[in-house]
Amino acid sequence: MILFTDLDGTLFNDNKEFTSGNRDAINRALDQGHQVVISTGRPLVSAKLQAETLQLDREGCYVIAFNGGEIYDFSAGKSIYKKTIPLDQVKYVFQEAESFGLHCQTYDDKQILCTRASDEVKRYHASTKVPFRVVPDVIEALPSPPCKMIVISFTDHEKLLRFRDATASWASGKLDRFFSNDWYLEHVPVGVSKGTAVRYLCEYLHADLADTIAVGDAENDIPMIQTAGLGVAMKNADAAVKEAADWVTTRDNNQDGVAEIIERYLLKPSLGQPF
Repeated sequence: MILFTDLDGTLFNDNKEFTSGNRDAINRALDQGHQVVISTGRPLVSAKLQAETLQLDREGCYVIAFNGGEIYDFSAGKSIYKKTIPLDQVKYVFQEAESFGLHCQTYDDKQILCTRASDEVKRYHASTKVPFRVVPDVIEALPSPPCKMIVISFTDHEKLLRFRDATASWASGKLDRFFSNDWYLEHVPVGVSKGTAVRYLCEYLHADLADTIAVGDAENDIPMIQTAGLGVAMKNADAAVKEAADWVTTRDNNQDGVAEIIERYLLKPSLGQPF
C-alpha cells in the first residue's frame, strides 16, 4: 500500500510537530513494506527537508510539493514531474494582489521571493522555515518560471475572496486557485493538483490506485482524497473534505490521527473497512 499524507493539519499537530505516535506508526508501516509519500502545498525545498526529518528520503521514497506541481524522486536525486506558471501570469497576479493590498509570494529552488518583508511572509517563514528574499522585481529575480504562487492574508479572508472573484475571469483557463487553509489562496497551473500527482506517481511506479490511501484536512487535499483507493479526512478537516472522503478519523491531528489510519488500514487490514 502507498499512503499519501498531507503535512500541516494532518501529519503535523497544531505546533507543526511530528509526534512520536505518528513517527512510530510510519516506521512500522515502512518495516512491513508499505510506502509513505508526503503530499504538500509547501515548496520542494521544505518538502524535502520534512522528508529528511521523517526519514522518508530513503531509496524508493518520493515527495509531492507545490500542491502537485512537482514530484521528487529521492532514488534518482531529481524531479520526475514539474509544471510551471508562465512569467506573464506571475506578473499579473503580483500586480493585482498589490492593488488589493494583499501579500503575494512565489518561489525559486531555494527560497520564497516577494517584493516586501510583510508580516505574512515573516509568519510563513516562521511556520515553514523556508527562507525568503525581498526583491524589487520578482520576474527579474526568478531563474525560471515557478510552480506556484500564494496570495496571503492572516487577517481578512473576505478580502481574499474578493480578490479571487475579481480575477476569476482572467484566471479561467490559465490558473487553478484554491485555499489550502483560510489564509492561503494557492495559484497553480491548470490541471495541477495533489490528485493529479497521485495518479502520475502511481503510473510511474506501475502501482494500482486501488492500493493507495490519501489523507488530508483542507480544500487542496480533496483531489487526492477523491483519486486514491481510500480517501480519508482528518477529524479536524473542513466540512467539504469530510464530505469528499470515504472515512473520517476519530482522532485529530493533535491526537495522532495519521497513526490511527495506519493502525486501521495498513498494520491491521483485516480490521479495516473494505475499499
